[in-house]
Amino acid sequence: QVQLVESGGGLVQPGGSLRLSCAASGSSFSSYVMGWYRQAPGKLRELVASITSGGRTTYPDSVKGRFTISRDNAKNTVFLQMNSLKLEDTAVYYCVARFERQPVYNYWGQGTQVTVSS
Repeated sequence: QVQLVESGGGLVQPGGSLRLSCAASGSSFSSYVMGWYRQAPGKLRELVASITSGGRTTYPDSVKGRFTISRDNAKNTVFLQMNSLKLEDTAVYYCVARFERQPVYNYWGQGTQVTVSS
């Protein structure tokens, strides 16, 4: 069982930056694939970043070059650095986790709100 707690959301102006953190409890953190989903009102949930246990990262085109996911296995923490934020990045961001062999993310945090507004 893994518990995930996000922090770092807030209000930021367009073009600004935010860094989200996700602290994971439980053992075997280093073996999990970690990710960040977001969901905006009226829109489909979107996986915006993932990182494998080996450090391989993936991003959709919507955030590529602006968002960076990283992990600190010693501290059981995963981060999402978001730069050049746009109005359309406004959403609730969820930290997620799964084992490598599982096709879906079955551990979810409670979410943190990110609002990009002038």
